[in-house]
Amino acid sequence: MSHDPDSQALAHACSKAMHQDDRCSQALDMVVVDIGPGRAQLSMIVREDMINGHGTCHGGIIFTLADTAFAHACNTRNHISVAVSCQIEFLVPVSLGEVLTATAVEQYLKGRNGVYDVGVDLSDGTRAALFRGKSRAVGGTLVDNQTTEKL
Repeated sequence: MSHDPDSQALAHACSKAMHQDDRCSQALDMVVVDIGPGRAQLSMIVREDMINGHGTCHGGIIFTLADTAFAHACNTRNHISVAVSCQIEFLVPVSLGEVLTATAVEQYLKGRNGVYDVGVDLSDGTRAALFRGKSRAVGGTLVDNQTTEKL
């Protein structure tokens, strides 16, 4: 899929600004794999400290990865956006050491409202969870005009 180079560069700048200030995703060792207007892909390796009492990845950790991909996707146009609501369906258990990849894709954007679907997949391509988030732009920008003029 080809995108306007300026909007692609803006999406990267917004994602970088978000990631550098996101202490939670840094603590969980999340990595931004791909970013573009209205889309984002992040990955994370399931660590020992992410395992629940059943011996599988805690659902809150999976939710956090999906929510973070959603946040990156809905902020790619430099309009600060926040979650209005989110829901997740856990499909299969996730094991220690598994690489999870969350891919967020914009489904709808009009005015200040957006809807994003996020698939969270295991390294073998198995879908581990489905997440849907609704966003609302609240005003303000992630990067300033000087940053965007350099893009």
